[in-house]
Amino acid sequence: MSQQGHTLTTRPSLFSISSHVTGAQVHSRPSRSNFRPCANCTCSPGLLTRQGRLSSSYSKRLSLRKSSSGKIHSPFSSPRRTDSLYTLDSENCNSVVRETNTTARLAKLREKMAMNDLGVYIVPSQDAHQSEYTSLPDQRMAFISGFSGSAGVSVVTRDISSLNETPDGVCALSTDGRYFTQALNELDLNWRLLKQGVKDEPTWEEWSIDQAAQMSADSGKEVLIGVDPSLITFAQKIHFQKLVDEKISNSKKQINIKFVPIATNLIDAIWTDFESYPERVLNPVEPLDLKYTGLSTREKLTKIQEKLLTEHNLKNFVVTSLDEIAWILNLRGSDIDYNPVFYSYLIISAHDIVLYIDNHERLLKSQNYLTHNKVIVKPYNQIWQDLSELSIDNDNKIAVSSTASWAIVNQISKSGVDSFKIISSPIEELKAIKSPVEIEGAKAAHYKDGIALCKFFSWLEYQVIHEGELIDEVEASDKLLEFRKEQPDFVGLSFETISSTGSNAAIIHYAPKKDNCSVIDPSKIYLNDSGSQFLDGTTDTTRTFHFGTPTQEQIDNYTLVLKGNIALATLNFPEGTTGYVIDSIARQYLWKYGLDYRHGTGHGVGAYLNVHEGPVGISFRPATNNVALKPGNLISNEPGYYKDGEYGIRIENVMYVTETEFKFGDKKFFKFETITRVPYCKKLINVNMLSKDEKDWINSYHQQVWNDISKNYKKHSIEYNWLKNETSVI
Repeated sequence: MSQQGHTLTTRPSLFSISSHVTGAQVHSRPSRSNFRPCANCTCSPGLLTRQGRLSSSYSKRLSLRKSSSGKIHSPFSSPRRTDSLYTLDSENCNSVVRETNTTARLAKLREKMAMNDLGVYIVPSQDAHQSEYTSLPDQRMAFISGFSGSAGVSVVTRDISSLNETPDGVCALSTDGRYFTQALNELDLNWRLLKQGVKDEPTWEEWSIDQAAQMSADSGKEVLIGVDPSLITFAQKIHFQKLVDEKISNSKKQINIKFVPIATNLIDAIWTDFESYPERVLNPVEPLDLKYTGLSTREKLTKIQEKLLTEHNLKNFVVTSLDEIAWILNLRGSDIDYNPVFYSYLIISAHDIVLYIDNHERLLKSQNYLTHNKVIVKPYNQIWQDLSELSIDNDNKIAVSSTASWAIVNQISKSGVDSFKIISSPIEELKAIKSPVEIEGAKAAHYKDGIALCKFFSWLEYQVIHEGELIDEVEASDKLLEFRKEQPDFVGLSFETISSTGSNAAIIHYAPKKDNCSVIDPSKIYLNDSGSQFLDGTTDTTRTFHFGTPTQEQIDNYTLVLKGNIALATLNFPEGTTGYVIDSIARQYLWKYGLDYRHGTGHGVGAYLNVHEGPVGISFRPATNNVALKPGNLISNEPGYYKDGEYGIRIENVMYVTETEFKFGDKKFFKFETITRVPYCKKLINVNMLSKDEKDWINSYHQQVWNDISKNYKKHSIEYNWLKNETSVI
């Protein structure tokens, strides 16, 4: 699954991770069909007609449902999904995809801004733990903007000089290249899209400050820029304040801008004026067996405590990232779809470990485990009082990671600026270096996922080509889930499946919705980016197939992407190399023809944890230059190419870093080992564009896939024959 650089800033699905981590159950999250319809619901044609999507979607579906005899086939029967922003509500919304008209919501928000004397209000996509994926109550950016992507920041202004009864203002949403097309489709005409990384395009920080500066210059008044301090990091606050100061000092006009924390979230304050506020679900939390983790909680704590004392001379460390808490405690939950984590904070001291978590009944199966590891359990919100008390002792600074929120640091620093120290999280780096047990678990997980994926692709090709069935993107996604559930220790999906045909594949993080998706067209490219959560590991695989006759352009561009994938997979690199340094290795063949892609080449992958995991990554983003790749790192390899409005190509494998026999001076050399077990699309490969080494690598890889996967299928079955063909020598 593609990720923009290393910034972990990716959207829930119907299928949440099971609350019972020891079983292979999959539960759908609560439907919102019992919600009352929103006050500005546009569920009939609504905003869909703005993009022409309603009529084209249904007319295409109707025409494709007809056979050559004119008979209409019954749709494939499969479970349907609900989603936080796009909801199929059979009672209230007549089974049509709902989109949000933001006009009334923005007006109500500006009323709240006026009450707080704000000229600008910032709404990030993250929750209080800076999670990439968030639960329904934390999807505030989606609520106010209508944009459902997992990464972005929305900014709303209020003209402080306006005398109109309905406050005036403008608003913008900033996101990265993965979501440009999606944002243009989802945002209504109230919003301007700020394209991150595009030349001469302002960042959301610059745009916010420019708007405030102009208002201040025009009115002669102080303009406040506000944000919920729990939703941005303290590091982001420092950066933003620096930009404000620079703007004031460089301005030729007299301006007065102030960046302020707003304790009451203004989106939460208006939510119930439009729809019922979603319940925050707190599910059971259970221990993960040592046979999956390789290291006990006590061993992990010892390493962290030693690191804090020896390197930083600090006795207390506040852990706010949910995956770090889950990792160190060897516990897993399901409070957020896809991510086996649970809402909590943790304070690690020289002698005590305190877990702050609500609904202690959900710790029933973990109670003995926590007691054995001497973990004290307190209510979730108790952390605020405990931080105040800890910070009183000025001889005992409190360490917080660079991902800690402004609110956390504010609470600590009330007693003085010397009461805290920001450090790189020692947990993050330790977590990124997988134990031998975790590496073996990752291999096992990708082996099982390979069985399901090969079965799925063979099934899909047979259905659309040989049976002439008309299967849409959601039905395909549901069928893949069905195959994955057959595998032992399957818990759920690791992200929302990207099942996309034709031009939809050019939308990098496209996710199909019922009644607003396309029927898979065998004459066009089909891209599937999906992953699983198994007890023994997390998977993420992307394959691009063509079930008919591809164009020469598609074949050539697929081959360029494949060459980049192979170049990275076969790379030897010296100790100390970062992902930033090797990103161009995967892009070089596309660059030769003036082509590129707007996302990172690789991201860290968790061990039955978050599918996007820091601090390592392979990207053009400077953040991936901060940490060198080390043996044990688990990382994706996913170059791509996207032709807007026509097709998309992405090939993604997961690899781990291991040592080679080479050494240069005192520097070791490392390499990648690919653990994904799914073949490439043979008919999309231009063999004439490949070197002998590349052909040998593909043949060797395909032989390995055949050896591992074919034994799971009956001889001469559809999947057996498909795999035999796809892995045959090129």
